[in-house]
Amino acid sequence: MIDLRLLREDPDRVRASQRARGEDVALVDSLLSADERRRSSGVRFDELRAEQKALGKLIPKASADEKAELLKKASRLAADVKVADAERDAADAETQELLLQLGNLVHPDVPVGGEEDFVTLETHGEIRDFTAEGFEPKDHLELGTLLGAIDTERGAKVSGSRFYFLTGVGALLELALVNAAMAQATAAGFTPMLTPALVRPQSMAGTGFLGQAAQDVYHLDKDDLYLVGTSEVALAAYHMDEILDADRLPLRYAGFSPCFRREAGSHGKDTRGIFRVHQFDKVEMFSYVAPEDSQAEHQRLLEWEKQWLTSLELPFRVIDVASADLGSSASRKFDCEAWIPTQGKYRELTSTSDCTEFQSRRLQIRVRDGKQVKPLATLNGTLCAVPRTIVAVLENHQQADGSVRVPEVLRPYLGGREVLEPVTK
Repeated sequence: MIDLRLLREDPDRVRASQRARGEDVALVDSLLSADERRRSSGVRFDELRAEQKALGKLIPKASADEKAELLKKASRLAADVKVADAERDAADAETQELLLQLGNLVHPDVPVGGEEDFVTLETHGEIRDFTAEGFEPKDHLELGTLLGAIDTERGAKVSGSRFYFLTGVGALLELALVNAAMAQATAAGFTPMLTPALVRPQSMAGTGFLGQAAQDVYHLDKDDLYLVGTSEVALAAYHMDEILDADRLPLRYAGFSPCFRREAGSHGKDTRGIFRVHQFDKVEMFSYVAPEDSQAEHQRLLEWEKQWLTSLELPFRVIDVASADLGSSASRKFDCEAWIPTQGKYRELTSTSDCTEFQSRRLQIRVRDGKQVKPLATLNGTLCAVPRTIVAVLENHQQADGSVRVPEVLRPYLGGREVLEPVTK
């Protein structure tokens, strides 16, 4: 959530942010009104309580005649205090409810617009010319079938659409990717973490995934637990309700977990293969830093993502995501999109978001710097979303016979294999 003081001091900035997100601008005025009621009712309650305490001191000293009148007044005052207390609580609840609906403030450098209004910042690697090489590229599902690596038919039989099995070398390829990604993250100073896939409502809400993203979240009604769509949720909530010492920052974690997404609204999109699925594994970077360091940390996370994709020898571009496509928690987001040959376009593989103080305020995570205690900044960055990375690796490193060249960074984790060969029938 944002700072209410900032909202009161510069409401036009918050309105502009809401407008850039394509969200309800009137929410700002509703929140300002609720906040004013919250503060005025709080003052009213404090005044009545002070009067009540002062009256309480007079009653024992009063004469019999005065005491009867004072007791009547005390009774009326007690009723007024009770009403003021209820009004204060109601105004506070309304303020908090509205505040949770408000997205993070959009960074001023973010391009304004929808999904297609991003700005391309960088392009890396060479796109292969398969025509010049003399063959038509196969898509990842055809390659995965030839390699005995991907089985979507049995995935659908067992679990339904958008589920899959990774088999044989496909399973080994996932483990290689995860281990290589974790090795890079560990070398960069991240603490490896295996995180819970089920979290409590306050963890999910605190990271901002029960707002506009709620339709994609799986909820277990009987247990009131949520399946995470990213280990960002567990990593953000790891220090929930804690005060961290400033000299511990930055704290950097690399989480590995299964991820679950309904993919609501994606009917008809990426239905072939494993690019868009309901369950997948992912290595996620997460940072806690001082607020003034968040933009520099954002660039560092991006550089680690670029390092990873470069090590996989993938052609990719970096985009500055437009305002209406940020998600509620992010102030700014960079995506790295790899080239997918059979689609003839770049597709998102990694993403890194600067969430500034938005999540830490919701999760009550603060930093103690000297005598000052204040919210800190949180950032996240995908290092390896496994299925999409497998798609990019298979398609970009395929050879004419259906085999796939293994990038050097993965070879130590695949028993030294240089090529994945089609299985013999």
